[in-house]
Amino acid sequence: MIDKATIDRIMDAANIVDVVSEFVTLRKAGVNYKGLCPFHNEKTPSFVVSPSKGYCHCFSCGKGGNVVGFIMEHEQMTYPEALRWLAKKYNIEIHERELTDDERREENERESLFIINEWALHYFQDNLLNTEKGQAIGMQYFRSRGFRDDTINRFQLGYAMPERDALARTALAKGFKEQYLIDTGLCYRKEDGTLQDRYHGRVIFPVHTVTGRVVAFGGRILENNKKLAKYVNSPESLIYHKSNELYGIYQAKHAITKNDRCYLVEGYIDVTSMHQSGVENVVASSGTSLTTGQIRLIHRFTSNITVLYDGDAAGIHASIRGIDMLLAEGMNVKVLLLPDGDDPDSFARKHTAQEFRDYIESHQTDFIEFKTNLLLRGVTDPIKRSEAISSIVKSVSVIQDQITRATYITECAHRLGMNEATLINTANKFIRGEIEEKQKEQRREEAKADTPVKPLQPLMPVSQAPSVEFMLMQLVVRHGEEILYKDVETDDGGKIDLSVSQYISYDLGADNLRFKNDLYNRMLAEAVEHNNDEGFKAETYFTHHPDIDISRTATNMVIDHFQLSKSLQVKHDEDTLRNQVEHLILDFRMDYVEQHLKDLKREISLSINDTEKMMRLMAEYKDMQVIRNEIAKELGSDIIIHNS
Repeated sequence: MIDKATIDRIMDAANIVDVVSEFVTLRKAGVNYKGLCPFHNEKTPSFVVSPSKGYCHCFSCGKGGNVVGFIMEHEQMTYPEALRWLAKKYNIEIHERELTDDERREENERESLFIINEWALHYFQDNLLNTEKGQAIGMQYFRSRGFRDDTINRFQLGYAMPERDALARTALAKGFKEQYLIDTGLCYRKEDGTLQDRYHGRVIFPVHTVTGRVVAFGGRILENNKKLAKYVNSPESLIYHKSNELYGIYQAKHAITKNDRCYLVEGYIDVTSMHQSGVENVVASSGTSLTTGQIRLIHRFTSNITVLYDGDAAGIHASIRGIDMLLAEGMNVKVLLLPDGDDPDSFARKHTAQEFRDYIESHQTDFIEFKTNLLLRGVTDPIKRSEAISSIVKSVSVIQDQITRATYITECAHRLGMNEATLINTANKFIRGEIEEKQKEQRREEAKADTPVKPLQPLMPVSQAPSVEFMLMQLVVRHGEEILYKDVETDDGGKIDLSVSQYISYDLGADNLRFKNDLYNRMLAEAVEHNNDEGFKAETYFTHHPDIDISRTATNMVIDHFQLSKSLQVKHDEDTLRNQVEHLILDFRMDYVEQHLKDLKREISLSINDTEKMMRLMAEYKDMQVIRNEIAKELGSDIIIHNS
């Protein structure tokens, strides 16, 4: 973990204009800077960077944040990765907690594997570009596929010399350890103990992580030898887990974000050909069937995916297999089967980027239409039709969002000409079966473990915070440390000053009221806890917070500081701020009371057979109505609220 002091140094050193300018052309616009948003296509600049506040924000798509948030969003990095990126840019040494001997040993081994892979990358590139065999064999193959120099350079393609130990000899001569050559999978040991290159005589496709580090290689054979595998891929290693990597993700991540869609294909060649044709938001699950880890990697950039597979039997089978996994992870799935005889590579070479996109747009179908056409076309046998419909409904049942699932059930009923209730019952059976299977797996895990395994909770979308909560928390972030009341008498006769955050916390706490959004409760508690720290400023504290959720939330709450010109911004003098806080707290109490009245009314309607309980609830209901009337008067409401 990066310590707080180091995070503070990084945040103090990082210049938002300097960082954003590496990715966006900015022009001065008054006290701020403007440019075309890097997160969506636009012709008129709506992306604003404020050097004084250290924030950026697109007033069209809404994306932006502080300097760390920008790097996270643009480079699709985690919070620690973004901090390390900034630290490297500003030459700041990062201090993290002391590693154990085992952790340090593993970290050194990991870094050694990355180093040798980086060396191998340049070795393969040099073979391709600067050797006679590389030009005559490797480059000739790439030219036959129509690859230009810029494509070869962008994907860092290479060539492995045909000699069986060429890489091994060169690497050992450079001082690399034999064990690391084996651990990366670049070489393997034969029965006689000698080292042999895994990829000899093949063209090389490096596999990059989302941040651009080389973790693996794929090698394609150039001769027609049925005894040899067409492709050889790196084995699992300390740095490479094929189920979590996608070929082309490093080159495609910005295009995926900008287009808000990812195209998923099968192989290395498909990715590079489509990319060269101008369709850049494309990745491949090369060397493995589609996995949950790969889907979640795509989901970091977009929720929309179109699966492009060959129109042959293998491609169709692969499409069906991956659909349920994509749906279960909350992806919006489209499917496109290319004309028979074409794969994404051959189709891309025949068409321009616009023609390719137009074809995709006009021929991609949602998964229901795809499975319906595939499984039910020409089927008249009742048993086979029943099995096909069950398969379609099973796909719908894995969708986590209830509204989306219900919408698709209705769509299925319409397309299949079936009773919607029947399909709902069938989907519920699949859902119950899945739950039971997970419970069985849970019990099996508990039986193996010494202590009960904590059940996995499904990820639920966070509801948008009520506007009053948001505005109260916004005041805490913007003005939390400012004094709201001076010389307030305490129970022991002393006097204290109350800041904005302290007053809000005290006032709500007096009646045990809390925000519905628990993140706000955490932030309010931290504001109160650090209020008396020397130099504490809530805005700086929260926008630079090491918890990225808090940092993003706080940044969102201060963004509009530079949306309005100074002449239009609200002036927050002491009286104005006090009135705003008091009014918002009353609004919050009114929301709470009205919700409680609704809850009581519902309970009363359910208690008609319990006279004692109903009388007690009605008495409480009357009391709450009195409180509501009093709050309404304090808010200056002219509405007369009658008891009922």
